[in-house]
Amino acid sequence: MQAPAHTSYDVVIVGGAMYGASVAWWLTRNPDFDGRILVLERDPTYEFASTTHTNSCIRQQFTAEINVKISQFGVEFIRNFQDFIGDAEAPEIPLHSYGYMYFAAIPEDAAAMKAAQQVQAANGAGTRHLTRDQIAAEYPFYNLEDITAANHNPLNEGYFDGATIFDWWKRKARAQGAEIIHNEAVSMTLNAAGCRVESVTLATGETIACGQVVNASGPRARLTCAMAGIDIPVEPRKRYTFIFDAENPLGQDLPLTIDPNGVHMRSDGRYYLAGCPPDIDPPVDYTDFTEDHSLWQEKAWPAIAYRVPQFEAIRLINSWVGHYAYNTLDHNAIVGPHSRISNFLFVNGFSGHGLQQSPAIGRGLSEWIAYGEYRSIDLSEFGYGRIERNEPFIEKAVI
Repeated sequence: MQAPAHTSYDVVIVGGAMYGASVAWWLTRNPDFDGRILVLERDPTYEFASTTHTNSCIRQQFTAEINVKISQFGVEFIRNFQDFIGDAEAPEIPLHSYGYMYFAAIPEDAAAMKAAQQVQAANGAGTRHLTRDQIAAEYPFYNLEDITAANHNPLNEGYFDGATIFDWWKRKARAQGAEIIHNEAVSMTLNAAGCRVESVTLATGETIACGQVVNASGPRARLTCAMAGIDIPVEPRKRYTFIFDAENPLGQDLPLTIDPNGVHMRSDGRYYLAGCPPDIDPPVDYTDFTEDHSLWQEKAWPAIAYRVPQFEAIRLINSWVGHYAYNTLDHNAIVGPHSRISNFLFVNGFSGHGLQQSPAIGRGLSEWIAYGEYRSIDLSEFGYGRIERNEPFIEKAVI
């Protein structure tokens, strides 16, 4: 592990994966912020980070308006990455826009999808509500026997290279003055009134004075909160990803298809990708990445072959398990300051849509740190107050 260069920092970010890197980079590019930033990452290989297990997709098909707007900025950021990053050597980030295809099997689900489509369209999204005949005309490879309708948005929805964005955020944040080190927060000390974090103690023994503390700990967010005497309803949940080859490829892109049975699948270059939760979905240990290999044979493959009969002859290429930072209250992010400990800031609980939201929410939290307010997109709906009041801010479109 590395020792920090200083004993005092304006911002200490606990967690150096996608959100720690995003907040740090946005702060370093802000000409109105000249504070000292320390980013702590307990595992610089990121072997088990949610960031490195992501399927790296983005969608505007949410039921909460704020989530639609956040993803729209995400698309703007991806499509204009070179301009945002401010480096002529930065690559372009392609966005493979084949869209998400949400299937409805019963009339009640179709009605809910129609309502969601209207919310999305009112906010400028290109979501279409399709009948079964319309789906079949555009995508004849689906088995639609049990499907009544679908929502599909072929405009600015799909997958992108999130790993490259992450790498550039880290690289540029460090070049612009942020200190990113291999170390771990092990405790925090509050002031006598219990309303501020005065210092963070590191695994290497140093005690670091801090102006603001950002919890960017992903599925470990609850552990970081506990150091300040805070609790949040965020826990690690296993999510499976499978890469497979097809003996008879489809001949056209497979939209990111969300089946009513809980399995999703999409094109992935020359291969295809599928994913799902386990049937029994409890919280797991922070170090538990053991795969249940029966899930492929008993759940994923049968569902894939039923929905796309051409996928009866497929070969599994690779598989892995990652952790969602799962917000059990409402599946939405927790962002901004604690109600009592004013310099403890959350960027937690994204429940599977954190990567796509990282450009907008990293920017927003950096604005809060620099100005004490959100200046681009108002993120106050994600505030901690709803956690205290046990008042869910519901997002229904969760995969």
